Amino acid sequence: MVLNRARRNFWLLARVVTAYIGAVIGAGFASGQEIMQFFVLHGRSGLLGAAVTALLFAYLGGLIMFLSVKMKSASYRDIFAFLLGERAGGIMDALNIFMLLGGLSVMMAGSAAVFEEQFGLPARAGVWAVTVLSSLVVLGGLEGVLAANVFLVPLKFLAVVAVSTAALCASRHLAQSSGTGWQGGGAGGHWLPAAFLYVSYNIVVPLAVLSSLGRMVPPVLGLAGGALGGLLLGMAVSLVTLAGLAYMPEASFCQIPLLYLAGHLGQGFRHLLGLLIWLAILTTAIADAHGFASRLAPEGGSRYRFCGIFACLLALPLSSFSFAGLVRLLYPLFGLAGLVLLAALLFVPPFKSLRKF
Repeated sequence: MVLNRARRNFWLLARVVTAYIGAVIGAGFASGQEIMQFFVLHGRSGLLGAAVTALLFAYLGGLIMFLSVKMKSASYRDIFAFLLGERAGGIMDALNIFMLLGGLSVMMAGSAAVFEEQFGLPARAGVWAVTVLSSLVVLGGLEGVLAANVFLVPLKFLAVVAVSTAALCASRHLAQSSGTGWQGGGAGGHWLPAAFLYVSYNIVVPLAVLSSLGRMVPPVLGLAGGALGGLLLGMAVSLVTLAGLAYMPEASFCQIPLLYLAGHLGQGFRHLLGLLIWLAILTTAIADAHGFASRLAPEGGSRYRFCGIFACLLALPLSSFSFAGLVRLLYPLFGLAGLVLLAALLFVPPFKSLRKF
Protein backbone atom coordinates (compact mmCIF):
# COMPACT_ATOMS: atom_id res chain seq x y z
CA MET A 1 0.00 0.00 0.00
CA VAL A 2 2.73 2.45 1.02
CA LEU A 3 4.86 1.35 -1.94
CA ASN A 4 1.99 1.89 -4.37
CA ARG A 5 1.34 5.36 -2.97
CA ALA A 6 5.03 6.26 -3.22
CA ARG A 7 5.14 5.03 -6.82
CA ARG A 8 2.03 7.02 -7.69
CA ASN A 9 3.42 10.16 -6.08
CA PHE A 10 6.71 9.74 -7.96
CA TRP A 11 4.94 9.56 -11.31
CA LEU A 12 2.74 12.55 -10.49
CA LEU A 13 5.86 14.52 -9.57
CA ALA A 14 7.60 13.37 -12.76
CA ARG A 15 4.63 14.49 -14.84
CA VAL A 16 4.66 17.99 -13.38
CA VAL A 17 8.44 18.33 -13.78
CA THR A 18 8.52 17.04 -17.36
CA ALA A 19 5.46 19.08 -18.38
CA TYR A 20 7.24 22.22 -17.17
CA ILE A 21 10.61 21.43 -18.76
CA GLY A 22 8.97 20.29 -21.99
CA ALA A 23 7.09 23.58 -22.33
CA VAL A 24 10.28 25.67 -21.95
CA ILE A 25 12.96 23.74 -23.85
CA GLY A 26 11.92 24.46 -27.41
CA ALA A 27 13.88 24.83 -30.62
CA GLY A 28 15.51 28.09 -29.52
CA PHE A 29 16.83 26.53 -26.32
CA ALA A 30 17.94 23.28 -27.95
CA SER A 31 19.79 25.15 -30.69
CA GLY A 32 21.67 27.17 -28.09
CA GLN A 33 20.71 30.47 -29.74
CA GLU A 34 18.43 31.62 -26.90
CA ILE A 35 21.13 30.94 -24.31
CA MET A 36 23.72 32.69 -26.47
CA GLN A 37 21.66 35.88 -26.72
CA PHE A 38 20.38 36.06 -23.15
CA PHE A 39 23.37 34.71 -21.20
CA VAL A 40 26.61 33.86 -23.02
CA LEU A 41 27.02 37.28 -24.63
CA HIS A 42 27.01 38.82 -21.16
CA GLY A 43 30.22 36.95 -20.31
CA ARG A 44 30.74 35.55 -16.84
CA SER A 45 27.90 37.78 -15.64
CA GLY A 46 25.65 35.55 -17.74
CA LEU A 47 26.15 32.87 -15.09
CA LEU A 48 24.62 35.25 -12.55
CA GLY A 49 21.73 35.66 -14.95
CA ALA A 50 21.40 31.87 -15.15
CA ALA A 51 21.22 31.70 -11.34
CA VAL A 52 18.49 34.37 -11.25
CA THR A 53 16.67 32.49 -14.00
CA ALA A 54 16.76 29.26 -12.00
CA LEU A 55 15.30 31.00 -8.94
CA LEU A 56 12.58 32.69 -11.01
CA PHE A 57 11.64 29.49 -12.84
CA ALA A 58 11.51 27.59 -9.52
CA TYR A 59 9.42 30.25 -7.78
CA LEU A 60 7.04 30.75 -10.69
CA GLY A 61 6.63 27.02 -11.30
CA GLY A 62 5.78 26.43 -7.66
CA LEU A 63 3.46 29.46 -7.60
CA ILE A 64 1.57 28.45 -10.75
CA MET A 65 1.07 24.94 -9.40
CA PHE A 66 -0.02 26.30 -6.00
CA LEU A 67 -2.62 28.56 -7.62
CA SER A 68 -3.75 25.81 -9.99
CA VAL A 69 -4.24 23.28 -7.18
CA LYS A 70 -5.92 25.83 -4.91
CA MET A 71 -8.36 26.83 -7.66
CA LYS A 72 -8.73 23.26 -8.96
CA SER A 73 -8.12 24.74 -12.39
CA ALA A 74 -8.33 22.78 -15.62
CA SER A 75 -7.12 25.61 -17.87
CA TYR A 76 -5.22 28.89 -17.64
CA ARG A 77 -8.41 30.99 -17.79
CA ASP A 78 -8.88 30.75 -14.01
CA ILE A 79 -5.27 31.89 -13.41
CA PHE A 80 -5.66 34.86 -15.77
CA ALA A 81 -8.85 35.97 -14.02
CA PHE A 82 -7.13 35.80 -10.62
CA LEU A 83 -4.02 37.64 -11.76
CA LEU A 84 -5.49 40.27 -14.09
CA GLY A 85 -9.20 40.53 -13.29
CA GLU A 86 -12.09 39.49 -15.50
CA ARG A 87 -11.71 42.14 -18.23
CA ALA A 88 -7.92 42.19 -18.64
CA GLY A 89 -7.83 38.45 -18.03
CA GLY A 90 -10.33 37.96 -20.86
CA ILE A 91 -8.17 39.99 -23.25
CA MET A 92 -5.08 38.00 -22.27
CA ASP A 93 -7.08 34.78 -22.62
CA ALA A 94 -8.05 35.60 -26.22
CA LEU A 95 -4.49 36.67 -27.01
CA ASN A 96 -3.11 33.48 -25.52
CA ILE A 97 -5.34 31.29 -27.68
CA PHE A 98 -3.89 32.91 -30.80
CA MET A 99 -0.38 32.68 -29.34
CA LEU A 100 -0.73 28.94 -28.78
CA LEU A 101 -1.86 28.47 -32.37
CA GLY A 102 0.96 30.71 -33.58
CA GLY A 103 3.48 28.79 -31.50
CA LEU A 104 2.19 25.53 -32.97
CA SER A 105 2.70 26.92 -36.49
CA VAL A 106 6.24 27.99 -35.57
CA MET A 107 7.06 24.49 -34.33
CA MET A 108 5.71 22.94 -37.54
CA ALA A 109 7.83 25.32 -39.62
CA GLY A 110 10.82 24.55 -37.39
CA SER A 111 10.32 20.83 -37.94
CA ALA A 112 10.28 21.47 -41.70
CA ALA A 113 13.59 23.34 -41.45
CA VAL A 114 15.23 20.56 -39.40
CA PHE A 115 14.01 17.83 -41.75
CA GLU A 116 15.35 19.70 -44.78
CA GLU A 117 18.59 21.16 -43.44
CA GLN A 118 19.68 18.54 -40.92
CA PHE A 119 18.26 15.26 -42.25
CA GLY A 120 18.02 16.00 -45.99
CA LEU A 121 14.31 15.09 -46.06
CA PRO A 122 11.36 16.95 -47.66
CA ALA A 123 10.31 19.99 -45.63
CA ARG A 124 6.61 19.11 -45.75
CA ALA A 125 7.43 15.73 -44.22
CA GLY A 126 8.66 17.62 -41.15
CA VAL A 127 5.40 19.56 -40.93
CA TRP A 128 3.26 16.44 -41.20
CA ALA A 129 5.41 14.49 -38.76
CA VAL A 130 4.73 17.07 -36.01
CA THR A 131 1.06 17.39 -37.03
CA VAL A 132 0.38 13.65 -36.94
CA LEU A 133 2.38 12.88 -33.79
CA SER A 134 0.91 15.84 -31.86
CA SER A 135 -2.58 14.75 -32.90
CA LEU A 136 -1.94 11.17 -31.81
CA VAL A 137 -0.66 12.31 -28.41
CA VAL A 138 -3.67 14.61 -27.90
CA LEU A 139 -5.97 11.71 -28.81
CA GLY A 140 -4.69 10.05 -25.64
CA GLY A 141 -6.12 12.96 -23.61
CA LEU A 142 -4.30 14.64 -20.74
CA GLU A 143 -2.85 11.28 -19.71
CA GLY A 144 -1.43 10.85 -23.19
CA VAL A 145 0.21 14.29 -23.10
CA LEU A 146 1.74 13.65 -19.68
CA ALA A 147 2.92 10.16 -20.65
CA ALA A 148 4.56 11.52 -23.82
CA ASN A 149 6.33 14.18 -21.75
CA VAL A 150 7.59 11.64 -19.21
CA PHE A 151 9.15 9.69 -22.08
CA LEU A 152 10.36 12.43 -24.45
CA VAL A 153 11.36 15.31 -22.17
CA PRO A 154 14.07 13.43 -20.22
CA LEU A 155 15.63 12.44 -23.56
CA LYS A 156 15.99 16.01 -24.77
CA PHE A 157 16.99 17.30 -21.33
CA LEU A 158 19.71 14.67 -21.01
CA ALA A 159 20.85 15.35 -24.57
CA VAL A 160 21.29 19.07 -23.79
CA VAL A 161 23.21 18.18 -20.63
CA ALA A 162 25.33 15.55 -22.44
CA VAL A 163 26.32 17.80 -25.36
CA SER A 164 27.08 20.76 -23.08
CA THR A 165 29.06 18.70 -20.56
CA ALA A 166 31.04 16.86 -23.24
CA ALA A 167 31.85 20.11 -25.05
CA LEU A 168 32.87 21.68 -21.76
CA CYS A 169 35.22 18.81 -20.94
CA ALA A 170 36.67 18.85 -24.46
CA SER A 171 37.43 22.58 -24.40
CA ARG A 172 41.11 23.47 -24.10
CA HIS A 173 40.59 27.15 -23.50
CA LEU A 174 37.82 27.20 -20.88
CA ALA A 175 39.79 29.17 -18.31
CA GLN A 176 40.78 31.82 -20.79
CA SER A 177 37.34 32.14 -22.39
CA SER A 178 35.22 32.10 -19.26
CA GLY A 179 37.47 34.69 -17.69
CA THR A 180 37.09 37.09 -20.60
CA GLY A 181 34.42 39.80 -20.39
CA TRP A 182 32.33 39.22 -23.48
CA GLN A 183 30.04 42.21 -23.15
CA GLY A 184 27.73 44.46 -25.12
CA GLY A 185 25.89 42.16 -27.50
CA GLY A 186 23.54 40.35 -25.16
CA ALA A 187 19.76 40.76 -24.99
CA GLY A 188 18.54 43.36 -22.52
CA GLY A 189 21.85 45.25 -22.48
CA HIS A 190 22.66 43.90 -18.99
CA TRP A 191 22.63 40.41 -17.47
CA LEU A 192 19.86 41.13 -14.93
CA PRO A 193 17.20 42.49 -17.33
CA ALA A 194 18.21 39.69 -19.71
CA ALA A 195 17.36 37.07 -17.06
CA PHE A 196 13.92 38.61 -16.45
CA LEU A 197 13.27 38.96 -20.18
CA TYR A 198 14.22 35.33 -20.76
CA VAL A 199 11.84 34.08 -18.08
CA SER A 200 8.98 36.33 -19.21
CA TYR A 201 9.50 35.18 -22.79
CA ASN A 202 9.27 31.54 -21.73
CA ILE A 203 6.47 31.60 -19.14
CA VAL A 204 3.39 31.73 -21.39
CA VAL A 205 3.29 28.11 -22.57
CA PRO A 206 4.31 26.63 -19.17
CA LEU A 207 1.46 28.52 -17.51
CA ALA A 208 -0.99 27.10 -20.06
CA VAL A 209 0.31 23.57 -19.47
CA LEU A 210 0.78 23.59 -15.68
CA SER A 211 -2.57 25.25 -14.98
CA SER A 212 -4.32 22.25 -16.58
CA LEU A 213 -2.99 19.98 -13.82
CA GLY A 214 -4.74 21.67 -10.90
CA ARG A 215 -7.35 18.95 -10.48
CA MET A 216 -5.04 15.96 -10.52
CA VAL A 217 -2.00 16.90 -8.41
CA PRO A 218 -1.87 17.21 -4.57
CA PRO A 219 -0.64 20.61 -3.26
CA VAL A 220 2.73 19.39 -1.95
CA LEU A 221 3.57 17.49 -5.13
CA GLY A 222 2.49 20.44 -7.25
CA LEU A 223 4.74 22.85 -5.37
CA ALA A 224 7.64 20.40 -5.41
CA GLY A 225 7.23 19.62 -9.10
CA GLY A 226 7.07 23.27 -10.13
CA ALA A 227 10.11 24.19 -8.03
CA LEU A 228 12.16 21.16 -9.11
CA GLY A 229 11.34 21.70 -12.78
CA GLY A 230 12.48 25.32 -12.49
CA LEU A 231 15.75 24.39 -10.81
CA LEU A 232 16.50 21.76 -13.47
CA LEU A 233 15.81 24.33 -16.18
CA GLY A 234 18.22 26.69 -14.44
CA MET A 235 20.85 23.94 -14.32
CA ALA A 236 20.49 23.34 -18.06
CA VAL A 237 20.76 27.08 -18.77
CA SER A 238 23.93 27.27 -16.66
CA LEU A 239 25.55 24.28 -18.40
CA VAL A 240 24.85 25.60 -21.89
CA THR A 241 26.12 29.04 -20.82
CA LEU A 242 29.36 27.56 -19.49
CA ALA A 243 29.86 25.52 -22.65
CA GLY A 244 29.16 28.57 -24.81
CA LEU A 245 31.67 30.68 -22.89
CA ALA A 246 34.29 27.99 -23.39
CA TYR A 247 34.02 28.37 -27.17
CA MET A 248 33.73 32.14 -27.47
CA PRO A 249 34.01 34.12 -29.67
CA GLU A 250 33.66 31.48 -32.41
CA ALA A 251 30.34 30.15 -31.11
CA SER A 252 28.75 33.61 -31.25
CA PHE A 253 28.93 33.63 -35.07
CA CYS A 254 26.87 30.42 -35.45
CA GLN A 255 23.12 30.22 -36.06
CA ILE A 256 23.02 26.99 -34.02
CA PRO A 257 25.72 27.35 -31.33
CA LEU A 258 25.13 23.90 -29.85
CA LEU A 259 25.69 22.39 -33.29
CA TYR A 260 29.05 24.18 -33.38
CA LEU A 261 29.88 22.71 -29.97
CA ALA A 262 28.75 19.26 -31.06
CA GLY A 263 30.98 19.52 -34.14
CA HIS A 264 34.02 19.38 -31.84
CA LEU A 265 32.83 16.04 -30.47
CA GLY A 266 32.36 14.05 -33.66
CA GLN A 267 29.64 13.37 -36.23
CA GLY A 268 27.62 11.27 -33.79
CA PHE A 269 27.03 14.27 -31.56
CA ARG A 270 25.88 16.33 -34.56
CA HIS A 271 23.24 13.71 -35.35
CA LEU A 272 22.29 13.59 -31.67
CA LEU A 273 21.82 17.36 -31.62
CA GLY A 274 19.68 17.28 -34.77
CA LEU A 275 17.42 14.74 -33.09
CA LEU A 276 17.44 16.81 -29.89
CA ILE A 277 16.29 19.96 -31.70
CA TRP A 278 13.50 18.02 -33.39
CA LEU A 279 12.40 16.45 -30.09
CA ALA A 280 12.33 19.91 -28.55
CA ILE A 281 10.12 21.09 -31.41
CA LEU A 282 7.78 18.11 -31.03
CA THR A 283 7.31 18.42 -27.27
CA THR A 284 6.69 22.18 -27.55
CA ALA A 285 4.14 21.54 -30.31
CA ILE A 286 2.39 19.01 -28.04
CA ALA A 287 2.36 21.58 -25.22
CA ASP A 288 0.83 24.21 -27.53
CA ALA A 289 -1.86 21.83 -28.80
CA HIS A 290 -2.63 20.70 -25.26
CA GLY A 291 -2.82 24.29 -23.96
CA PHE A 292 -5.29 25.17 -26.74
CA ALA A 293 -7.42 22.06 -26.18
CA SER A 294 -7.47 22.33 -22.37
CA ARG A 295 -8.62 25.96 -22.64
CA LEU A 296 -11.56 25.18 -24.96
CA ALA A 297 -12.37 21.82 -23.34
CA PRO A 298 -11.19 21.94 -19.70
CA GLU A 299 -13.28 18.91 -18.79
CA GLY A 300 -11.34 16.74 -21.23
CA GLY A 301 -13.07 13.91 -23.05
CA SER A 302 -13.91 13.77 -26.74
CA ARG A 303 -14.22 17.56 -27.02
CA TYR A 304 -10.64 17.96 -25.75
CA ARG A 305 -9.41 15.50 -28.38
CA PHE A 306 -11.36 17.25 -31.13
CA CYS A 307 -10.02 20.69 -30.12
CA GLY A 308 -6.42 19.38 -29.99
CA ILE A 309 -6.60 17.90 -33.49
CA PHE A 310 -8.44 21.00 -34.72
CA ALA A 311 -5.58 23.16 -33.40
CA CYS A 312 -3.03 21.09 -35.35
CA LEU A 313 -5.03 21.43 -38.57
CA LEU A 314 -5.70 25.13 -37.98
CA ALA A 315 -1.96 25.79 -37.56
CA LEU A 316 -1.05 24.09 -40.85
CA PRO A 317 -1.52 27.06 -43.26
CA LEU A 318 0.88 29.33 -41.33
CA SER A 319 3.49 26.56 -41.22
CA SER A 320 4.14 27.06 -44.94
CA PHE A 321 5.99 30.28 -44.08
CA SER A 322 9.68 30.17 -43.13
CA PHE A 323 10.68 29.33 -39.57
CA ALA A 324 12.78 32.51 -39.25
CA GLY A 325 9.97 34.68 -40.65
CA LEU A 326 7.40 33.30 -38.22
CA VAL A 327 9.78 33.82 -35.30
CA ARG A 328 10.29 37.47 -36.30
CA LEU A 329 6.53 37.98 -36.68
CA LEU A 330 5.16 36.19 -33.62
CA TYR A 331 7.84 36.10 -30.92
CA PRO A 332 7.75 39.84 -30.10
CA LEU A 333 4.05 39.33 -29.33
CA PHE A 334 4.94 36.38 -27.08
CA GLY A 335 7.49 38.50 -25.28
CA LEU A 336 5.02 41.34 -24.62
CA ALA A 337 2.40 38.96 -23.21
CA GLY A 338 5.10 37.26 -21.16
CA LEU A 339 6.16 40.52 -19.53
CA VAL A 340 2.56 41.18 -18.47
CA LEU A 341 2.25 37.68 -17.04
CA LEU A 342 5.59 37.83 -15.24
CA ALA A 343 4.72 41.14 -13.59
CA ALA A 344 1.32 39.79 -12.54
CA LEU A 345 2.79 36.57 -11.14
CA LEU A 346 5.47 38.43 -9.18
CA PHE A 347 3.27 41.14 -7.67
CA VAL A 348 -0.41 40.15 -7.61
CA PRO A 349 -0.32 37.06 -5.31
CA PRO A 350 1.77 38.78 -2.59
CA PHE A 351 -0.39 41.92 -2.82
CA LYS A 352 -3.62 39.93 -2.50
CA SER A 353 -2.19 37.97 0.41
CA LEU A 354 -1.23 41.18 2.26
CA ARG A 355 -4.72 42.63 1.76
CA LYS A 356 -6.18 39.75 3.81
CA PHE A 357 -4.31 40.88 6.94
